[in-house]
Amino acid sequence: MKFVDEAQIRVLAGDGGNGCVSFRREKFIPFGGPDGGDGGDGGSVWLVADEGLNTLVDFRHQRSFKAQRGQGGMGSQMYGKGGEDTEVRVPVGTVVTNVDTDEVIGDLTSHGQRLKVAQGGRGGLGNIHFKSSVNRAPRKSTPGTPGEVRDLKLELRLLADVGLLGFPNAGKSTFIRAVSAATPRVADYPFTTLHPNLGVVRVGTDQSFVIADIPGIIEGAAEGAGLGIQFLRHVSRTSLLLHVVDIQPIDGSDPVEQVRTIETELERFDGELVGRPRWLVINKSDVFSDEAELQAVAQDIVTRLDWKAPWFLVSAAGQVGTWDVCLKVQQFFDAERAAMRDRTEAADDVRMRGD
Repeated sequence: MKFVDEAQIRVLAGDGGNGCVSFRREKFIPFGGPDGGDGGDGGSVWLVADEGLNTLVDFRHQRSFKAQRGQGGMGSQMYGKGGEDTEVRVPVGTVVTNVDTDEVIGDLTSHGQRLKVAQGGRGGLGNIHFKSSVNRAPRKSTPGTPGEVRDLKLELRLLADVGLLGFPNAGKSTFIRAVSAATPRVADYPFTTLHPNLGVVRVGTDQSFVIADIPGIIEGAAEGAGLGIQFLRHVSRTSLLLHVVDIQPIDGSDPVEQVRTIETELERFDGELVGRPRWLVINKSDVFSDEAELQAVAQDIVTRLDWKAPWFLVSAAGQVGTWDVCLKVQQFFDAERAAMRDRTEAADDVRMRGD
């Protein structure tokens, strides 16, 4: 299925039903008085996160979603029936933005999470509400209020633990194929990955993490160059970034300059991303037959980058060194979870002591 990570839709909540003007008319009761009922409330529109969906492609075909309007009030103090709500299923990881105000309405990050995006109108009042000692036969009612109408932008951001960064043809797709069951397209030319791919890396029993292969980023991506900002957004949810670089790019470019270029694009897009944990994966070690030369070139890259974080030398195509990367990544997440548990327990102890 084609991956679509952005769509625009219109949601229309149901209008409230009108109040009724009616009078009680029964035998032997000549002055029965008002008995017009209220109108029913209009239905609302909800977005519901569904883990069974992984694309917004359905919204390319249906862009408008409308809830049912409320039924009008009736005589004999009969209230109108409320309109039924409309539920729209969206993938987990969908960010919802109001197109008119550019305000983020909500972020659906878990299965079954619901978000009301358009409130139904209120039902109007029947004339039973307007009777008084000086007005015993009111001919007044109020109409139902209109339901909200909104234009929404839906933006799907992948929910992955690890994001792969790198220039086109750095070997990211080959890496994710080597460590998971994902099968992204691989070829010997740039931009073979046209949409993000997710893979689950299983290290052991109850030990796994999700890795995302992000399409290649080039200079100017934050301003829309290449595949542009539409894929930079996917790294915003990841806890760890693996920066994959070709040890000897086929175009003769400098790997260090490639790393610096992507760092610049990350900072332009979101300055917080530069400070996120990021490890260097120097790929395609199999292009060197001499081990000493390989180590010298890799060390030169690390030295010129002044790289302080962990780094690895791998051959994704030959699956050399890739499993070591996965083990270190799993250790990173295990340590993160242990630290979070410690912080939670410490906070609970403070609350129990009443400090």
